[in-house]
Amino acid sequence: MAIRIVPVDGPLDLRRTVGIHQRGPGDPTMQVVAGRVVRATRTVDGPATVALRRVADGIEAEAWGPGADRILDAVPALIGLADDRTGFEPGHHPLVAELDRRQRGIRIGRTDAVLDALVPAILEQKVTGMEAWRGFRGLIRGWGAEAPGPFGLRLPPEPSILAAIPYHALHPIGIERRRADLVRRVADRAVRFEEILGLTRDAAYARLTALPGIGPWTAAEVMLRAAGDPDAVSVGDFHLANLVAFTLAGEIRGTDERMLELLEPWRGHRARVIRLLETSGLRPPAFGPRYAPRSIATI
Repeated sequence: MAIRIVPVDGPLDLRRTVGIHQRGPGDPTMQVVAGRVVRATRTVDGPATVALRRVADGIEAEAWGPGADRILDAVPALIGLADDRTGFEPGHHPLVAELDRRQRGIRIGRTDAVLDALVPAILEQKVTGMEAWRGFRGLIRGWGAEAPGPFGLRLPPEPSILAAIPYHALHPIGIERRRADLVRRVADRAVRFEEILGLTRDAAYARLTALPGIGPWTAAEVMLRAAGDPDAVSVGDFHLANLVAFTLAGEIRGTDERMLELLEPWRGHRARVIRLLETSGLRPPAFGPRYAPRSIATI
């Protein structure tokens, strides 16, 4: 075990900043409890688990595993210490200004782990959160490995293992052939996708979306989490357009086009505004049928 204290200048909401990487309740790779955030991942030096908690001097980070030093080096980026608010003008809308005042501690961090973000994003394509999280838990429990440390977490499967999983093995955990094939394809190209962290923003989006099956929504979800893109907008999200239209314009329903129009004053920081709206607790009224979970296990 290794321990470091990471100094923090200014407010930091640890749970809301790092908790965005948790994939639903019961995520086998993360815990967010009692003021502590724990995350397990793979690094170039090997598996690692890091536990973060707020202390008087900043953030206390403890790490376990062969990749402990590597993951400790990544803590400042993970908790958003490099988050640059230059050019962000919350006063374009009174609600955004008030949310930013109350929730200034929410930062845009980055994991620098593309596959950690890409595989779950694929599993979340065109299904309910419940379905996606079930598939993710099944994938981690079935093909992941025990993570270092005392928390009982598990590691994401290695890319070579993901690439070799036959479709029929994923069917019982609710992952149909299209998403299963796409997970295997991205795992087979893991090195090429991890390289996007060294590209310009436009080049990174272009490389992600060059693979059929990865569209603007998936690319934005990955760039927000892995690269800390403060302007990522998940166009095509089932709920996001309605949330933006309701909170910023009082409109019950929205479209992607209307969402982009409303967010335009904050171009360059649109993900920052979206995070404020998502964590505000405000939601549009629910009318009509909901998108129902389904089961393919018996098909």
